[in-house]
Amino acid sequence: MPSPYLPPATQPVRGVVWGIHLVLPLLGLWLLLAQQHLNVVWQHNASHFWMILAVAGINVALGGLITEAARRRQDARLFLVSMVFLSSAGFFLLHGLATPGVILPTGSLGFDLGQQVGLTIASMFAFASALPLGERAARAVLDAQHFVRAMLFGFLLLWGLVSLVPELTALSDPPLVAPVSWLGLASVPGVLLYGAAGVMMFLLHRRRPSAMLVSLITAYALLAEAMVAGMSQLNWHLSWWEWHVLLTLAFVFVAYSAYLQFRREGSSAGLFDSVTLAATVARLQQDYDQALEELVEHVRRGEPLAATRLSGKFRLNESQAAVLDRAGEALAHERELSERLAALVAVSTQTRVGLPEGELLTTALDRVRQAYGDVKIALVSEGRTQIGSRAYEFDGDGPIRRDHRLAYPLTVRGHLAGVLEVPVGRTGQDEALAATLAGQLSISLENARLYQELDTLFRQYMSPDVANALLADPARAALGGELKELTALFADLKGFTSFSEQVTPGEIVEMLNRYHTAAVPCVLNNGGTIVQFVGDAMLALFNAPATQAGHARAACRAALEMQRAAAEVAEEMAWKRADDVEWPTFRVGVNTGPALVGNIGSPELRGFNAMGDCVNVAARLQALAEPGTVVIGETTLRQLGRDVSVDALGRLTLKGKEEPVAAYVLTGMP
Repeated sequence: MPSPYLPPATQPVRGVVWGIHLVLPLLGLWLLLAQQHLNVVWQHNASHFWMILAVAGINVALGGLITEAARRRQDARLFLVSMVFLSSAGFFLLHGLATPGVILPTGSLGFDLGQQVGLTIASMFAFASALPLGERAARAVLDAQHFVRAMLFGFLLLWGLVSLVPELTALSDPPLVAPVSWLGLASVPGVLLYGAAGVMMFLLHRRRPSAMLVSLITAYALLAEAMVAGMSQLNWHLSWWEWHVLLTLAFVFVAYSAYLQFRREGSSAGLFDSVTLAATVARLQQDYDQALEELVEHVRRGEPLAATRLSGKFRLNESQAAVLDRAGEALAHERELSERLAALVAVSTQTRVGLPEGELLTTALDRVRQAYGDVKIALVSEGRTQIGSRAYEFDGDGPIRRDHRLAYPLTVRGHLAGVLEVPVGRTGQDEALAATLAGQLSISLENARLYQELDTLFRQYMSPDVANALLADPARAALGGELKELTALFADLKGFTSFSEQVTPGEIVEMLNRYHTAAVPCVLNNGGTIVQFVGDAMLALFNAPATQAGHARAACRAALEMQRAAAEVAEEMAWKRADDVEWPTFRVGVNTGPALVGNIGSPELRGFNAMGDCVNVAARLQALAEPGTVVIGETTLRQLGRDVSVDALGRLTLKGKEEPVAAYVLTGMP
């Protein structure tokens, strides 16, 4: 199992080496203080002054860079970090100006105290910079930045005046011979603040690994050690020079890291981005994402050197812009490929049962144009395949290239059915994807036409529930069945025989069609399945083949609606006809119970039907019903509940039944 990833400087070996480098100066300081003969005196005023001047200059430049980054990114943490360097650099410079022989002949008390004061002030900024500032706190810091900077510069100016103007204050007096007793104790808070800041920055580094954060942690640690070294107050001894060296290393370390990052990136725009607050990182990421989207959009529109539009905003050099251009082009091509693959998937999912051909092509075309551009589809019309003024004749399956467009044939059962026209793409995969799209559209078109044929040749000869069940699962067409509780509805026309003897065959067909046209929707709208038309009779099932809750109530509702619809037809025809021939009237029987449901017939010809006592009783109840009424069985009544109106017919003797059967005339239901 691979070991978990650890950021640089937190890996065991690197961490130990880093720690040794920080501990060595403290061991050296202890050795010098413990062995006084080693802590020799070396006073060289010129070297001291010019070293401080050079280091302070580097530090001011570094603080200026961070200040500019804080202004550009509007980041409170960068502002606070810049104040660490500016405050320590300012007091370090004042310490250098107080070198004996530069302004004052013997130096001053401020020469001894100034740097510890400056490092203490810098430690406050360091601690604040390491805090996880929220949005309101960060905004408050940014709002106060000019005031804070002015206060620091004002204090620096005041300290310089009182330390360097002779006889102005005690700070301009010559340095004390004996060390200041309270200076070591006063330096402890600053050391602790640097330590806390370093720990918090280290935790940030674990979440967001960065070389610049490691440099900043090291700088805070070296500044803390410089304060510790300065507590000895043994001017011009080696221990005294050590804190100068530590201070110098703290500044140079960060400056050198910034220099290496600048060389690597070729720009100073993002040198300190890894130090910023989480909100700033999120905002920068959003800016980068938006810029990348703009770049990709420029590339997709075919605009050259799209990255140069962003170089000013992100300070990119020419080589970076060129690399970004190539990356943007590759990303644009990759995104186009993904969008076109998604369009293919979308087209394949739109091939649904019953979707009309026109709707299928319109929906597919809208989706495909989002990925392919100006796509056009035309179907064969009057033997011609034409889009606008462009006519196409295909000798094979290959595309035809014309006017920066590729045309692919759409086929149905091996015959040309239309043409797909797409713009010529920029990558090698475009033609293959367009050919796949043409194949998918051909399949969709063929399926749409097949389903249309099924609607004409299949659905109109059986109930929609049966047709849908067979389309979804062809295995349901197998011979056989299952025992299932259902409600059977039988209906026929009383008086059909006498009517048929008095009218022509055409009028008989017209009468049957008028009645069934009115009756069939009553069954289908209540979830029933019509399985038979036998002359003037009709058999419908509820709860088969599709499962239906409350099937008895649905069947009875359909029966009452059927009677009302039939009565309206009879009344309409009686008003239209001039003869005295009486139109037949529906009578309906409804019964609930178990029945064998399935496909009955032979391998060559079969039909969906139901067999059983439940169905037979429904037929017998229908035969006993008066014209215009609905007669139901006892099982059906129990499932209807008590909120229906019925007239009891008593127990009736039915053909084929040994025991009498209770029957009821259904007169109303909610």
